[in-house]
Amino acid sequence: MNDRDESSGDRIELRGLRCSVIVGVLAEERDRAQPIEIDLDLVRAIEAAAISDDLSETTNYADVLALAERVATEGRFLLLETLVFRVAREVLALDDAIESVTVVARKTRPPVPQDVATVGVRCTVGR
Repeated sequence: MNDRDESSGDRIELRGLRCSVIVGVLAEERDRAQPIEIDLDLVRAIEAAAISDDLSETTNYADVLALAERVATEGRFLLLETLVFRVAREVLALDDAIESVTVVARKTRPPVPQDVATVGVRCTVGR
């Protein structure tokens, strides 16, 4: 019997996936891709993988990154909200062991006159 609480807060964290995407409502954002960064948090139990030291017992983060990049770069989104929600849903569908996914996307060069480092949206999707 497993004495660990399955919702113990185990997570896989992926930070700073850089992509060039079409996202935004301004004409300049619709005409050319712009840089964004994506962070992902996958809540899932990791004990089996930790004990066995076996990749097949966990979610392969290379697969998650490839999927997130594909969804982000193949889409043509008006809103960052739509981009993060679609990435989250696709990642959640990738592996039944994932309890929830949080996706953050940040425009690293937002088209605003203010001096701001990034603008972004965070979305969490669970089962």
